[in-house]
Amino acid sequence: MFSPAARKPHLAATPSQGRNHPDSPSTPLDETRPSFLSYASVPGRPTTGTPAPWSSRLSVLARSSPYALATNTMISCLLLVLCVIWMQNFTGKNGDLNDLVFVSAFVVLFSSLDNSLVAGGMDKETSLAWIICGTQLFVWSYLSGMVPKNCFVLELPSSVVGDRIVGMKYTNGRNWMLCAVRWDVSSKKVFEQCNSAGIILCNQETGAVVYWPDIYSESLNAPVVSLSEPQSKESDISARHERYQSFIVSAIPGSSQECIALACRSTGGLFLFKFSPSGIHCQMVFHDVLAGNSNSSSQMNELCARSLVWHPQYTYSDDSGRQFFLLTDHEIQCWNIVFIPNINVKKLWSHEIVGNDGHLGIKKDLAGQKQIWLLDMQLDDRGKEFTILVATSCKDRVSSSNYIQYSLLTMQYKPGCSTKTSWSMNERLLEKKAPLQTVIPKARVEDRGYLFSTRIRVGGKPSGSVIILSGDGTATVTSYWKGSSRLYQFDLPWDGGKVLDASVLPSIDDSEEGAWVVLTEKAGVWAIPEKAVLLGGVEPPERSLSRMGSLNESVVDEEKKSQKTGGNTVPGRPGSEAWGSGDRQRVALVGKTAQDEEAESLLSRLFHEFLFSGEVQGVFEKLGEKGAFLKEDETNVFARMSKSIVDTLAKHWTTTRGAELVASAVVSSLLLDKHQKHQKYLQFLALTKCHEELSSKQRRSTLIIMEHGEKLSSMIQLRELQNMLSQNQKYLSDSPSSHAQAEASGSLWNLIQLVGEKARRNTVLLMDRDNSEVFYTKVSDIEELFYCLSHHREYVIGGGQPFIIQMQRACELSNACTTLIQAAMHYRDEHRNWYPSLEGLSSWNCQHVVRSGLWSLASLIMHLLKEVQATDMSVEQEMWSQLEGLTDVLLDAYTSSITAKIECGEEHHGLVEEYCQRRDELLDSLYDLAKRLTELKYQESHLSEEDLERREAIFRELTEPLLLIAKRHEGYQTLWQLCYDLSDTGLLRTLMHESLGPKGGFSYFVFKQLMKSHQCSKLLRLGEEFQEELAIFLKEHKDLLWLHELYLKQFSSASETLHAVALSLDDGPPLMTEEEPEMVQLKRSPSLADRRRLLNLSKIAAVAGKDKSFETKTRRIEADLQILKLQEEIVGHLSDDREDINRPLPPGELIEVCLREASKEVCLKPFEVFAWTSSSFRRSNRSLLEECWKNAASQDDWIALLQVSTAEGWSDTDVLEALRETVLYKASSWCYGPESQIHGGGFEEVMPLQKDDDEFSSIKDETLSVEGILMQHTDFPDAGKLMLTAIMLAKVGGDHAPVQEHMAMDSR
Repeated sequence: MFSPAARKPHLAATPSQGRNHPDSPSTPLDETRPSFLSYASVPGRPTTGTPAPWSSRLSVLARSSPYALATNTMISCLLLVLCVIWMQNFTGKNGDLNDLVFVSAFVVLFSSLDNSLVAGGMDKETSLAWIICGTQLFVWSYLSGMVPKNCFVLELPSSVVGDRIVGMKYTNGRNWMLCAVRWDVSSKKVFEQCNSAGIILCNQETGAVVYWPDIYSESLNAPVVSLSEPQSKESDISARHERYQSFIVSAIPGSSQECIALACRSTGGLFLFKFSPSGIHCQMVFHDVLAGNSNSSSQMNELCARSLVWHPQYTYSDDSGRQFFLLTDHEIQCWNIVFIPNINVKKLWSHEIVGNDGHLGIKKDLAGQKQIWLLDMQLDDRGKEFTILVATSCKDRVSSSNYIQYSLLTMQYKPGCSTKTSWSMNERLLEKKAPLQTVIPKARVEDRGYLFSTRIRVGGKPSGSVIILSGDGTATVTSYWKGSSRLYQFDLPWDGGKVLDASVLPSIDDSEEGAWVVLTEKAGVWAIPEKAVLLGGVEPPERSLSRMGSLNESVVDEEKKSQKTGGNTVPGRPGSEAWGSGDRQRVALVGKTAQDEEAESLLSRLFHEFLFSGEVQGVFEKLGEKGAFLKEDETNVFARMSKSIVDTLAKHWTTTRGAELVASAVVSSLLLDKHQKHQKYLQFLALTKCHEELSSKQRRSTLIIMEHGEKLSSMIQLRELQNMLSQNQKYLSDSPSSHAQAEASGSLWNLIQLVGEKARRNTVLLMDRDNSEVFYTKVSDIEELFYCLSHHREYVIGGGQPFIIQMQRACELSNACTTLIQAAMHYRDEHRNWYPSLEGLSSWNCQHVVRSGLWSLASLIMHLLKEVQATDMSVEQEMWSQLEGLTDVLLDAYTSSITAKIECGEEHHGLVEEYCQRRDELLDSLYDLAKRLTELKYQESHLSEEDLERREAIFRELTEPLLLIAKRHEGYQTLWQLCYDLSDTGLLRTLMHESLGPKGGFSYFVFKQLMKSHQCSKLLRLGEEFQEELAIFLKEHKDLLWLHELYLKQFSSASETLHAVALSLDDGPPLMTEEEPEMVQLKRSPSLADRRRLLNLSKIAAVAGKDKSFETKTRRIEADLQILKLQEEIVGHLSDDREDINRPLPPGELIEVCLREASKEVCLKPFEVFAWTSSSFRRSNRSLLEECWKNAASQDDWIALLQVSTAEGWSDTDVLEALRETVLYKASSWCYGPESQIHGGGFEEVMPLQKDDDEFSSIKDETLSVEGILMQHTDFPDAGKLMLTAIMLAKVGGDHAPVQEHMAMDSR
């Protein structure tokens, strides 16, 4: 059914290619093999669809060891692993890159007496494949690239076979359904295969069920059988409708080897099975899941129940419940099953897809269709999207012919509905994610048995693709690419038989999809690369091509034309180059133009000519004409060539030797060959002047080429390290197998296996290769080692092992990582003249993925050091050595990365913060470990008496490398702690001179520490040697700055500092005294008297400095001294203690305090404060001065004074004497009297006594005067003469004549 015009490889142009190269890994072409072009003509094609190999692949057979599966009744079966890579790498006469097809396959060949294949399938959760051959069930893992070590052969009980298996040909032998349940799902296996699983086998026709509790356990692999009652044999149709349509299994949480299964019958019955090693219990949960639903369109000749699927997550956090979904003929039903305490099944909601209401479901999208069938449903791994295969019966209005259209419907939860806990039965929780995607517009009409045998699978690459498994044994991948739907049909160039099932290769990273894998009838398990799907896909044809022939023979030619991409652009090569390293994004199908292909081909040819002849004449010009210097980064032709050199696969490596492979010298030999070839490549670039051109214009590409050399050197050193570890463990046994096992037991071996497995799963071309082979081949992706170390540390180290074992394994990995980085840095130093300018470029060892891996390992070592106190000196020393090496390379990576970001102008503050935090943590851990090692070494000396010098010598020796690292990375806390614990001021001063950095460097840190611990005397003594540095630091600590300035004889600056400190509005400088020789204890805050003393010191310093303005400074200091004295007096007269007597109040605030007090004792103090301030202060606070005069005028009873003087007949002299006692007189005397002391100009400049004074005519506001203020007083109309007389008397002082004359004039 799903058979788009399959594109066949064009190997006819090179028929003798395989024969000319007998050592080639490609399968040789037999003389009797028909041309591949003959298969483009469908009539000559075998009816089974995938023609079988005409000759055995002897190269594979020769290197494969037989695996005997001995039984009492059958000859042993031979399990082989076969990888066939079929690739055309060149254009032109060798073919078109659009014809590129490559697949990696596992083939299981069975040689037995009865090899009739009955059924087969794949289980995604356990990665197990299974087939039933004769009366035996074969189960194995399809993840291994080697011959499976665990292939289980299970005998089907005779009670379930008998004569019932005969005649099961309706669905091509697919009457058996198998489900596997994994018991070790909670363990973190990362990439290991399943090692504990139960198998449940169900016959769809008979209802017989067989349960193997654990096929990995010898004691639990005995089958448990349940036979249902024989079905009614009234007719074949009725028998078919009583068959089980779908079967799903789930483990029961908290139980051992117990699980439940749900099965739906085609007629709507829902059954619950409970399995345990003691037996199988079955009960019908619902007789008809569509009971009471009038919208069902099921008839006796149709199936109303289609498929069951689990929700990928449990319903509750305690795993006590789980949801599952049932697809019927017209709707999706959601059910919930509760495991604890009692098993209970309940229907939650349903969503109608095909209904009578044309506005709901998909009928409105399929107007005019005669009938709609929902064939199968799958749910994605997130439990969010439902994919449903829909078939519709249609009629062509022109030709009146009937046809079937196949479409894919994608449904998703409405926003917020996926987390709801309660629903109504009629609530619609789903919505269409996208319109119906038509897969086959017009296909032949098939019978319903054929339609309902069609299945789909989801979750493979490309993202969003779906594989459709039809009843005739074909597998078609449908994807959406470049704005249209594309179909790719899995097909082998020989007879591989029918496709039995399909699944997805599990990715190590849960966020990534895996490649599609299919199980074939005769060729085993094959992986479908993403590139094959995208580039080999075709537009959906008008008519599907069956195995019997095409309705349109020209469709093949038309399809070939549709494969051509627009312009000169050809697809890039994904495969091993497409999967990323760690946090690098995976780049699939990087576009390459035809010009790129030509340039790459020319470069390869010219380089190989150079290897043979050494000729380089005209190379630069030829490559320039082809545009070889145009691309940047990884897409550059020269960088691609370098990558192909270091990532070359060895054709002579085998896949069946396991750990013995890397124990041989083959790996080291190949790596050395690559190294020599890469060196030749660099010479080629230099001699042809290409290196000079790249270094000046393509710096990033040049760096990538050199980094390939770094990584190759690192890989060689890592291989040498592994050989050394192997030699150290060789004493265990001299046998090769034990030797390999000893090597495989280490953490480095586990990490290599993990990285290799990740590469295999992401690159299906490598699926037949050994993990270690893949690791040592993928040199350019060495960052993956650090990625796996970061994300799968617990698996590699062995989290359940004792701490001492974890320490040893962590040290082994640490040694490997530092060896890698140091080898790369050594290569960089040796070839430094080959590198371009690195400004703004970040090398591979500085990438986030590398830093994360190193930090993950370092943090583990630090954690282990905290958890356990090792008493073994050798263990402690090894931990010290490895943590020191990790710290060194990790901090260097951070500094290089930060430098590159700064040079590029990128945001780097977050990275700097992370660097500082991790640097301090690493150095602190190293310092603590150094002290522990010092104690252990000192105890080993067995001295009878305490020898402090010996202890100090040991400590100095141990911390020498730590000192170097801390100096290089500004680990000031560690440097300070070292000097402090050693009491070595000489070392401290030396480090302060050497470690200069931002914000003063180490000297600034030392000053800060001394300040924090109040060791001010030591701080000031350091100022003798670090004068400028301390002066800069003390700008933030002025309470000590004046002392340093006095030492520097900067008296004027010291005076200003003292003046500012004395009048500071905070608590002021703490007064300290050295009561102890080392520490300075904090004493009380300074009082006002203390502040006056500081002002006096400031005055002395100003006089000592004698600068140009020292007289002005001294007068200002004198004025501030007077204000402080006034504050003391004012505070002494306050009625409460609300004011802080030690804090100097600002003049304005001090005046307001006096006004609030309103007493004669303090009413004159504001005028004194005004007098000692500046002219600018008086001018800006004129309103406050006005309030002071009003307050002074209100202190005396002027009416009473007037009445007494009149009644008693006072003379002018008596009146004047009385006025001298008034507050108004005293205030005027302070401000305007002949003996007044005013700082910074007189009061007349701000407020004159009388408004008509010619002397003060410059005042703009003539009404603002003391006389004007007094005129506003309530007593002024009656006693104004006395008030004015008082202020005038104060102005003239002792001379009464003017005042008396003024009084006489007023009396007249």
